[in-house]
Amino acid sequence: MPFAIVIVVFAAALFFTTFKVLNEYERGVMFTLGRFTGIKGPGLILVAPMIQQMRKVDLRVIVLDVPKQDVISRDNVSVKVNAVVYFRIVDPGQAIIQVANVFDATSQLAQTTLRSVLGQHEMDDLLAQRDKLNADIQRILDQSTESWGIKVTKVEIKNVDLDESMVRAMARQAEAERTRRAKIIHAEGEQQAAQMLVQAAQLLSKEPAAMQLRYLQTLADISNEKSSTIVFPLPLDLIAPLVNRRNEIR
Repeated sequence: MPFAIVIVVFAAALFFTTFKVLNEYERGVMFTLGRFTGIKGPGLILVAPMIQQMRKVDLRVIVLDVPKQDVISRDNVSVKVNAVVYFRIVDPGQAIIQVANVFDATSQLAQTTLRSVLGQHEMDDLLAQRDKLNADIQRILDQSTESWGIKVTKVEIKNVDLDESMVRAMARQAEAERTRRAKIIHAEGEQQAAQMLVQAAQLLSKEPAAMQLRYLQTLADISNEKSSTIVFPLPLDLIAPLVNRRNEIR
């Protein structure tokens, strides 16, 4: 009876080691007597006990969180940057044979690439040109991991942390920039207003009656304000004959 139990246990163990089932997103890298003999799956896989060995590989997209890295930008600003990398295995055989641990290798490569690429750009680029930096990091990672059977599909910079002193300095810089723009806009407005006044004066000088109408319009505007004092502008052409006559008498 104990011998029969041993036979049953041995048969069950042989069954479970011989027959493997792989999901649609999985592949099996086969080694026969230590030599790579191909890739199988998905579905039911037969593995010869003590002769063959199978390494299971997941083909789904893997999300790799790159921890915060201390980066010194090209303009000597120290920041902490973290990112996320999306990649998947496209060649299971290469991913198993070429690198011992594909996830650790990709993580370490992503960290060094992140520091290297961001260190070549200024601080303003890190904040304003993230799409370009993401594309550069993704391209470099994809080229470096191609021999490992990995395809890097996307890289996203998540956070850029600045020192408190740098945040205050950037706030002062932004405030100074807004003040400069306000002064420029005000000066441009004064310039345009002066040009329009010159054109208006030229038009009014051609028609004396137009100036009189302008005087009347000004009086109408003053009367609408319910003011007790009314200043009536005296046209110079009315007193010009008096001034000329006085000069002749002298």
